[in-house]
Amino acid sequence: MSVNQLGPFLERNWIGATDDYESAQIVMVGLPFDGTCSYRPGSRFAPERLRLASWGLEDYSPVYDKHLDDVKFYDAGELEFPLGNTAKTLDVIENNARIIFQDNKKFLGIGGEHLVTLPVVKACKEKFGNLAVIHFDAHTDLRQDYLGEKLSHASVMRRIGEIVGFENIRQIGIRSGLKEEFDLMKKYNTLVKNSSDLDALRNKKIFLTIDVDVLDPSVLPGTGTPEPDGLMYRELAEWIKFLINFDIVGADIVELAPDYDKSEVSTAIVSKIVRDVLMIL
Repeated sequence: MSVNQLGPFLERNWIGATDDYESAQIVMVGLPFDGTCSYRPGSRFAPERLRLASWGLEDYSPVYDKHLDDVKFYDAGELEFPLGNTAKTLDVIENNARIIFQDNKKFLGIGGEHLVTLPVVKACKEKFGNLAVIHFDAHTDLRQDYLGEKLSHASVMRRIGEIVGFENIRQIGIRSGLKEEFDLMKKYNTLVKNSSDLDALRNKKIFLTIDVDVLDPSVLPGTGTPEPDGLMYRELAEWIKFLINFDIVGADIVELAPDYDKSEVSTAIVSKIVRDVLMIL
């Protein structure tokens, strides 16, 4: 029997992905890590489940009048991490992100917990000095440390602020955190209330990070730290559409924990968020 007679096989890459890295403008990377999760673990299972869920999507977006085939993105698959070694995991992510940015491609990470954003922003800042970060989340993530640990999903934006400058961070959907975190947000005016609050970033390169717990848990219960009084899906989708006019050089979508929603609706929603972000990159 010839190998050409085998199959056909089902693909596990994202629907619409190209198989040619060189011609791709965007590289999708799975980041299956939740080693500093402070409440409900399981976000490490999200990248694989999102790939499977993507095949339930239409590849055409009527909002953007565009097919995923038009986006030219390459699905690199999941990075492999050493269990229990946070520092080495972050190094693996940073090294891969650096290669992607050096190849003049945009990085799209699928997490995993929110700490995975930190090494990508480090690599992005190396490539683009004039970098700002737009952050969707329920939580401030601005703690100095969490239980004495500075490398935590609860402190990721504090570490990022130390890299890009807190004046270059804008945060949307925040509704939970310590008083000192909210004081820091007030000091640097990071909290976005209206779209005009983002105008100061129009001349900057943008890294976009979306923690899916920005959505209300009535919409998306499948996350590690659900927080009431969040955005509806349509509100988040409108924000993403608004950002199409910004110079976004990289993005990630993090903190889906699929096993807390047995209906798999949360996974389906996040797969559509990923599609929307692909459309604006």
